[in-house]
Amino acid sequence: MAENEPNWEWYRTFLHVLETGSLSAAGRAMGLTQPTVGRHIDSLEGALGLKLFTRSFDGFAATDAAHELKPYAAGISATAAALRRVASSHGSGVRGMVRITASEVVGVEVLPPILTALREEYPELSVELVLSNKADDLLHREADIAVRMFTPEQEALVVKRIGAIEIGLHAHERYLAAHGVPKSLKEVTRHTLVGFDRETAFLRRMANEHKVFSRDSFAFRADSDLAQLAAIRAGFGIGVCQSGIAARDKRLVRVLPRQFSLKLDTWIAMHEDLKGSARCAVTFAALAKGLQAYIKSTPSV
Repeated sequence: MAENEPNWEWYRTFLHVLETGSLSAAGRAMGLTQPTVGRHIDSLEGALGLKLFTRSFDGFAATDAAHELKPYAAGISATAAALRRVASSHGSGVRGMVRITASEVVGVEVLPPILTALREEYPELSVELVLSNKADDLLHREADIAVRMFTPEQEALVVKRIGAIEIGLHAHERYLAAHGVPKSLKEVTRHTLVGFDRETAFLRRMANEHKVFSRDSFAFRADSDLAQLAAIRAGFGIGVCQSGIAARDKRLVRVLPRQFSLKLDTWIAMHEDLKGSARCAVTFAALAKGLQAYIKSTPSV
């Protein structure tokens, strides 16, 4: 291996090429020219003494070495991003960038007004919001704060249980006017259903508790919760969504509330090293207060 330490930016370029499969696509994503991306890859290969990519008929194919290096390069990238966020926060008052990760639905439907109020109180605070149903690794600083629908089990985290978000069956009033309102879960199976494509632990739990729901029973399938919510709002059929979100639209009707009700335990978590960070402390507190208010505002059945 060469004695020169690789530039951190080369690792970032490496990850983009690995993800996109071409120099030009990676360059567009990064705002760099294709020759610059090529030089980064050549320089990284030279510094590491490894061949990372081979040309293929449809772009650049990653070698075994590239796949093995990927998690380490991702760790370097996350650390560099966290370093920039910490650096941006230094100065007087609450300022800088805070990176939050949350599920699609919570991030789009619940958090924006909470974050708006936070920004109005702290105008020098900026937010990066990562919409993902995956558990971003707080220990490796892929995010500063996470809103999670399961109990965080990693050590070295500051966690706070917010409460339980209720999930229910809902449909647009237009769909129910055309097809009728089911009187039992058995009747639901004769309706057009909106649901998931690939199973998760939560979906398996739902299917076990309510046998009427299975992948084969859905006329509309999507792994995106936002896509399912959009289908419900459009009147496609009956589907599962957060009761608090549905309650905001009088055209969405709760179906069989006493026969179908699930609870999503909701938590906020951040790395314990960030307890002394003003930007993270005020954001953590604002998320806790806002999410608790959202849960309390959900109509009881």
